[in-house]
Amino acid sequence: MSDLAEPDSRARPRKSAQAFRTISEASEQLSVPQHVLRFWETKFPQLKPLKRGGGRRYYRPEDLALLRRISGLLYTEGYTIKGVQRLLAEGEPEAPSAPEVPGVVEALEELEALAARLRAMAGRG
Repeated sequence: MSDLAEPDSRARPRKSAQAFRTISEASEQLSVPQHVLRFWETKFPQLKPLKRGGGRRYYRPEDLALLRRISGLLYTEGYTIKGVQRLLAEGEPEAPSAPEVPGVVEALEELEALAARLRAMAGRG
């Protein structure tokens, strides 16, 4: 046996920003399971990774940017799949005004009505 340490075979060399990524690399970068990326391909026609023999997917930098945007809209901003589909189909603006959350307007109206009742009750006492 040699005294030299063997390099870690799991460590990947750094790719350039313009290099294509495999689905496992994209999944790792985005912290999203591979099956979710494949599912998103069925839901978002704008997402078209290059496919090679055997169905291997290769994501271009613009594919990764779109995946990051989809992930952010779904997981951070609270949009639904349909909401993200609509935004992407309409040519979504860079900063969406508000996430699509069902019942927010109604909940705010109820809170305002409750606050008004509490103020009225406090004035009586």
